[in-house]
Amino acid sequence: MQEYLGTYYFIYYLLIATFSVLITLLAIPSILHVARTRHLYDDVGHFRKQHDHGIPRLGGVAIFVSFTITLLLFSILDKTIPISYILAASIVLFIMGIKDDLSGVNPSTKFLIQLVVATLLVTLGNIRFTSMYGILGYHDIPYITSAVLSVLFIILIINAFNLIDGIDGLAATTCIIVNGTFAALFMYIKHYELAAVALAIVGAVFGFLRYNLTPAKIFMGDAGSLLIGLISAILAVRFIELNRFKAGVTPEVISAPALTFAILIGPIFDTLRVFILRIATGKSPFMADRNHIHHRILNLGYTHLQTVLMLATVNIGLIFIAYFFSELGNFTLMLIIFGISMFFNWMITFALRNRQREKLSLRNLFI
Repeated sequence: MQEYLGTYYFIYYLLIATFSVLITLLAIPSILHVARTRHLYDDVGHFRKQHDHGIPRLGGVAIFVSFTITLLLFSILDKTIPISYILAASIVLFIMGIKDDLSGVNPSTKFLIQLVVATLLVTLGNIRFTSMYGILGYHDIPYITSAVLSVLFIILIINAFNLIDGIDGLAATTCIIVNGTFAALFMYIKHYELAAVALAIVGAVFGFLRYNLTPAKIFMGDAGSLLIGLISAILAVRFIELNRFKAGVTPEVISAPALTFAILIGPIFDTLRVFILRIATGKSPFMADRNHIHHRILNLGYTHLQTVLMLATVNIGLIFIAYFFSELGNFTLMLIIFGISMFFNWMITFALRNRQREKLSLRNLFI
């Protein structure tokens, strides 16, 4: 019986991945044709843009269509994952994202819609943290605190993926690493419906990556980055909740919050870093600039592909550290992961100072 179930789920997951990849691959050529015909290109004159020619930013349409159709066809109805609320939230964010890609959306409007979507998922879908999982000595928390923390976390991850979508292939590669890891972990703990959701977004983005690696033929735009941020946030919350300690029950994955932190460290660290720096210099945290980690690595002379591979390698390395040293506990592991991220950023700063001053010096580590 066990062997039969194993074969069944292998075929099931293979179908999900294959179907979602194929839909994206089939959709993008048509989207490219429409975008070129209607002149729906990216704003090449903007100071943050890395390209000198117009590129369509409607890849999110293909990702959304592929993810939605795949999920509707292959999802398993289960109380651990409210598919109806996930699809409703995805549709709302997609509509806002596509409008932003085509004509722009006011930042306050974007935040308000994200707040509504996150609140919908937390209150109606019950996708929320119910504990602090022993971090700083705290465990169970009241419902209001739980709801507020969960809403803020979902909004953070949505915007974090939106902000790292600054160079060819980075957001897509990060999404594949993040949700591919979640898919493997959900399979391991036998939550097949959640693994299906993760694989659906991985397949959709993998098909898109074929057209987004340097030189990019299409961008995912806000319609894509907001969607992958939303799904990543939902899966992160559910993974942590399913592996919390309960009376007399040891979870299958130890230190799940720290492991989730490692999985999402790329978007989280970069977002918190730029927000803190902007606030410290008296600027709005939402004011765009070229101070993201990927921009800084490009300034060292690396290509888009090299930058993506470098950041992906660091991300995967931190995931392995969190997984194999899980017995250290959440708080200690989170400090280690954050410390390594800070050190990596410090090394980039050191390299940039050496390059700017045309002199290799230990003094550049500090000044």
